[in-house]
Amino acid sequence: MMALLLAQRVILMKLEFEAVPTSLKPQVYEHLVDNGIEFLAGNYQSPTKK
Repeated sequence: MMALLLAQRVILMKLEFEAVPTSLKPQVYEHLVDNGIEFLAGNYQSPTKK
């Protein structure tokens, strides 16, 4: 639930992806990918992505 909230804040440009806590970045990134806006994560590479 927290990841969804942070993803919404990134989408609304109230928070930069870099400011997302490290432990939540993969989940927030997945929300961005699900919405087709992963470009908001900059050059972040998901640890689960190969």
